[in-house]
Amino acid sequence: MISDESGEYLVGIAKEAVLTYLSEGKKIEVPKDCPDELKEKLGVFVTLNEKNTLRGCIGYPEPIESAIKATIDVAIAAACEDPRFPEVTIEEYPKLIFEVTVLSKPERIVVNEPQQYLDEIEIGRDGLIIQKGFSKGLLLPQVPVEHNMDVEEFLEHTCMKAGISADSWLDASCDIYKFQGKIFK
Repeated sequence: MISDESGEYLVGIAKEAVLTYLSEGKKIEVPKDCPDELKEKLGVFVTLNEKNTLRGCIGYPEPIESAIKATIDVAIAAACEDPRFPEVTIEEYPKLIFEVTVLSKPERIVVNEPQQYLDEIEIGRDGLIIQKGFSKGLLLPQVPVEHNMDVEEFLEHTCMKAGISADSWLDASCDIYKFQGKIFK
């Protein structure tokens, strides 16, 4: 994982990326003073909250881009492309709380019986990705904590996020992955 200083740097970059995009319609460049560890490919999510209410959340669960580039891309996407919300306006910007979650590489959980998933997932530590066919859903590690979920509810909600039935995690055709995240605000 990255250092606290680099995480704070990413939060600042996310804020700058959104402000520049909202005010000028431009995407910022990677700053020259970017810490080297942020040039590594990492999964990144940016979450926007307004008055303790979700306002946008988009991310790259897989390490497909450097952490710095991913943060710029997903910050703008969280503000302007989350299909659950209208685009953030420049008037809303000062009220937003920015959260950047840097992810570890997802690892597939291998079990003999689906009930074993309940012992392999730790609330508060693990995020989940559930995939069945072309359907895929992801919930960050903080989600079950914020919503007081147990492991079974966490699995069910991740299935629903994938657009599949809540009990699909019991189906052998489902692949379940866990990952960890470090959150910076």
